[in-house]
Amino acid sequence: MINFMQSLRRYCAASLILATATFVLVGCKTVTSNDTVDYKSAGAVRGPNLSYPPDLITSQADRRYIVQDGSATMSEYNAAVKKSVQTRKNVMTGIPGMRIARDGERRWLVVEKPAPELYPQVKDFWQENGFLLVTDSPSTGIMETDWAENRAKISQDFIRSIVGSALDSIYDTGERDKYKTRLEVSKPGETEIYITQRGAIEKCTTDSTGACISTIWTARPNDPELEAVFLARLMERLGMTQEQAKAQVAAPLGPKTPKAKLVQEGVNTAHIVIAASFDRAWRDTGLALDRSNFTVEDRNRTNGVYYVRYVNPKDLGDTKGFFTNLFSSKDDSSLKAKKYSVVVKSTGENSASVYVQDADGKPENTAAGLQLLTLLTEQLSR
Repeated sequence: MINFMQSLRRYCAASLILATATFVLVGCKTVTSNDTVDYKSAGAVRGPNLSYPPDLITSQADRRYIVQDGSATMSEYNAAVKKSVQTRKNVMTGIPGMRIARDGERRWLVVEKPAPELYPQVKDFWQENGFLLVTDSPSTGIMETDWAENRAKISQDFIRSIVGSALDSIYDTGERDKYKTRLEVSKPGETEIYITQRGAIEKCTTDSTGACISTIWTARPNDPELEAVFLARLMERLGMTQEQAKAQVAAPLGPKTPKAKLVQEGVNTAHIVIAASFDRAWRDTGLALDRSNFTVEDRNRTNGVYYVRYVNPKDLGDTKGFFTNLFSSKDDSSLKAKKYSVVVKSTGENSASVYVQDADGKPENTAAGLQLLTLLTEQLSR
């Protein structure tokens, strides 16, 4: 997306190029493929970054995705995989003790190792890929990255080929991503690892003439392919070869999971009905929470309870976009977060219900409870 801010950045870049054109002679190069994932950390301290709105926090380090095997782009990654496959005719599709599990359109990693042993390795994995962690909870098996930009979506065009990395801060995709990872103990000695992605996109607000006068950050749809990329990389980090990991992730998905249905019993009294077993309903509810504006603080699978915090954007008095508040140094969202319990109950062999309770464990029979169930139903039905 090229918006007002990006136009300004390109103008600045072009100005610098004109100033240096008398000293540099270069040939034209073709634009590289944009199907890359590169959140590389440059680690350099920079001045004011034009890629961010004035109220957006920037870190001392410029966080970006980095390809685990050292390849600069996903096309190079795929080429390396293809070459390896060609030189090895009998490629295994997995190794004992680690596999990709599927349920409809959901993917997750199953590893035959205890969660306490895996957690430090998964934490190192995200840090090696150029992310900062804003949630790091070994006791609950939950970690969450900070917002980061996939710099590989920026075309390596003529301008950038001249100035190299000197003007990296001027170029911006107008998109940010963050990832949640949750480790679940499915049975003794076996751990399920879930990775979910959330995205934000920078959009223009216009005046009566249609001119862009400012930008806001808004949510963009979840990208399952990005989740798959990092599942494959995590498998490599834990011992699989590239071709093995890619083969596991690339296997066809099954049919869509059963759609959830919101059942309203009164003005605000409601619950969600899912045509699935408890295990499936528990898993899908957890993924729905991870992909929404919920923060899972703890959970009790035996009792079917997720203990969560939720921030209602309306409570923030938001006029610039909810994601702008998340990025802002003046963010007080944590102070306005409310605690709830999301309860999953089995109602039959292939039937389960989801309820919302308040912080005291009482039914949340309010407009807020209905709103939370509506949000969860939307996620569960995707």
